[in-house]
Amino acid sequence: MPGHTENQVIVHAPMDLVWDRTNDVADWPNLFTEYSKAEVLEDTGDRVRFRLTMFPDEQGRVWSWVSERELDPANRTVVARRVETGPFEYMRIRWTYHEVEGGVLMRWTQDFAMKPDAPVDDAAMTERINANTPIQMNAIKRVLEAEAAALPAPGSGTPASEAP
Repeated sequence: MPGHTENQVIVHAPMDLVWDRTNDVADWPNLFTEYSKAEVLEDTGDRVRFRLTMFPDEQGRVWSWVSERELDPANRTVVARRVETGPFEYMRIRWTYHEVEGGVLMRWTQDFAMKPDAPVDDAAMTERINANTPIQMNAIKRVLEAEAAALPAPGSGTPASEAP
């Protein structure tokens, strides 16, 4: 049975900051804790093809793959898929962003299936994704909330974190 996960976090930062920073793929190593490198291969504005490289795993293996993201700025959604699928038959991710009081609700919905010869099955990968995604979302949250706190408060030159 294919895997499906949904994870979300509220980032207390302006929508434009959250949208712009999470869609700056080349800078992902500064947002995610698991990526050592993000190389943009093609960028047409609303579609980005890129190679991600992870830090070595416990066995010293380095995982890398090519993915593609299609951005819909008007609806604040992104649809992504792995082009080089590796152990996956397919991997699709939908990112949605919704303004909520005090910030942005960022949700990642992932649908995938593992190949029969993959080192883990769909259920085990679902568990891995559900364990790791909150870690990555919270890493992004920390970075973006710190950046938001350093922004000038509306109508002043004082960073929001220092405003009265």
